[in-house]
Amino acid sequence: QVNLMESGGGSVQAGGSLTLSCAASQYIYCMGWFRQRPGKEREGVAGIAVGGGPTYYADSAKDRFTIFQDNDKRTVYLQMNSLKPEDTAMYYCAATELALSGYCPVSEYEWNYWGQGTQVTVSS
Repeated sequence: QVNLMESGGGSVQAGGSLTLSCAASQYIYCMGWFRQRPGKEREGVAGIAVGGGPTYYADSAKDRFTIFQDNDKRTVYLQMNSLKPEDTAMYYCAATELALSGYCPVSEYEWNYWGQGTQVTVSS
């Protein structure tokens, strides 16, 4: 069992920045971020193969968000810049041992460990 602890959510004005962090209780190959906006289904935001592997970003996150890991390889961050009101959501950290050719899965159904979530609210 892998436990994930998120932190860093909060309220910010449009154009501002926030950094989310997720600490895993043990090493696990893939870590990522998903979000659920009000009235929407949960969607992937970004993922990283821990240990210097490949990253991926949803189109909505490209050029604004950066996912990176700490040297201990058990903490992953999501740096979010140029935030927009439509980024308002509950953000969830997720982890999985599953990978295909070194790439982390995109579908949420292939991620089997989840954090409790941290709220991000962006006001206009």
